[in-house]
Amino acid sequence: MINVAIVEDNKTIREGLAALIGGTQDYSCIGSFPDCEKFLSFLPKADIDVVLMDIGLPGMNGIEGVKKAREMNPKINILMLTVYEESSVVFEALCAGACGYLVKKTPPSRLLEAIKDIYDGGSPMSSNIARQIISVFQQNKGLDGNESTYDLSSREKEVLKLLADGYNYQEIADKIFISVDTVRHHIRNIYRKLHVHSQSEAVAKAIRKGLI
Repeated sequence: MINVAIVEDNKTIREGLAALIGGTQDYSCIGSFPDCEKFLSFLPKADIDVVLMDIGLPGMNGIEGVKKAREMNPKINILMLTVYEESSVVFEALCAGACGYLVKKTPPSRLLEAIKDIYDGGSPMSSNIARQIISVFQQNKGLDGNESTYDLSSREKEVLKLLADGYNYQEIADKIFISVDTVRHHIRNIYRKLHVHSQSEAVAKAIRKGLI
């Protein structure tokens, strides 16, 4: 059972998401909140696997909410679900600690897949958003004066690029003809070399440093 919490100020959307998740086998909506403040007060009391987080919220915005939630529970999986598609906003959310990013027009079946993906250690993101981020930050490649490659191998860079493009572990394995266990091995090495702890942090740092 995947325990999901929803942070969304639009009552109609919030109730629709709760109905979708609560009505799907192996998914449970254990809380829905109109703002970050109420969600954060609930967080220590609940066993939450995945959070669906809006950005444009009353009071504390969703990006600040991600930061606070990750401070309280560094292992929590947060999936941004918002109307914002600007690469700068996406990048800010990922740097704050979000593990994935989808827009609200995402079909229900894809949203459920993304929740399962993030629960399994993936980093779901629509490919057009991933391409926007890569395009913007490749233009600034190397501008921070740090030319370090972090000793990433060509295969690790390839895996990292596919992660940034929104592929999950199995899809990466199929695409470059290696096993899923080998993909996991490469990703563990990437985390260690980049000094990060999640896929979203790895992708954000790689783009910022011009590694991909």
